[in-house]
Amino acid sequence: MRIMRWQFILKELYCRFQDDDIPALGAQLTFYLILSFFPFLIFLFTLFSYTEVTSESFLQNLSSLLPDTAYYFVYISVQEMIKGRSPSLLSFGALTTLWSASNGINAIIRALNKSYNEEETRSFIKLKALSIISTILLSLFILFSFIFIISGEKIITNILLGLKLNYKFNLFLISLRHILLISAIFIILLFLYKYLPNRKLKFSQVVPGALFSVIFWIFLSLLFSSYVNNLGKFNKMYGSLGGIIVLLLWLYISSMVILLGGELNGIFVFSKERKFKPPSKKFSIHFINFKK
Repeated sequence: MRIMRWQFILKELYCRFQDDDIPALGAQLTFYLILSFFPFLIFLFTLFSYTEVTSESFLQNLSSLLPDTAYYFVYISVQEMIKGRSPSLLSFGALTTLWSASNGINAIIRALNKSYNEEETRSFIKLKALSIISTILLSLFILFSFIFIISGEKIITNILLGLKLNYKFNLFLISLRHILLISAIFIILLFLYKYLPNRKLKFSQVVPGALFSVIFWIFLSLLFSSYVNNLGKFNKMYGSLGGIIVLLLWLYISSMVILLGGELNGIFVFSKERKFKPPSKKFSIHFINFKK
């Protein structure tokens, strides 16, 4: 019965992939994410200026997620934007970048609503307020996560130096940093899946999608990075646009993973309510009674 259940889940997920046109939705989400990606980074770096976390330390951790070509493009672009910002316009710039960055959250809201067949009934003001608040909370969470990671690294490093332990503990320190980063991504997805859709959900109902998205996203990111760094010839194909092309592809992959996580949550929620999304003309899903 457990095998039948997983067969059903995979079949339903595949049909949702087709019915909801996840590739097209992922492309739309990528468009909004690329528009909000750099404004969000600038807003984040504005918050970093009030803490011991530097933009350099953040970008170093970002390098472990992005392919080398995309990371180099992001690094150069961010450095140019930071240098070109006027301190007198810092507050105004933070507000405008916050508004721009919230557009990415709006796109995620629309996509996740489709996972539950929910029409958006919230007003524009409420929706915009939700996206802005979510962007602020997301930024603060990332900020405090990096403060915790950096402070934790300093404490552990001092302990290791005091105990005069060997290099194996340095490997442990690096592994601990990655575990904390993965945990932070999981918590972010958990809150996005719970609070963004126009539907009341429990944390237990969004854990499967968040867990799936984290594992699948890390796997695909590593696979894509390995391909780009070793086999991909994007600079030869696109010249100076190679970096932005790789970044777009990475955001596209990330967008589809986020959407698939939302669809997986929708499958579990609908199956518990004993209903399913209407099937398309090409695909049909027949109800399976798991209690038999």
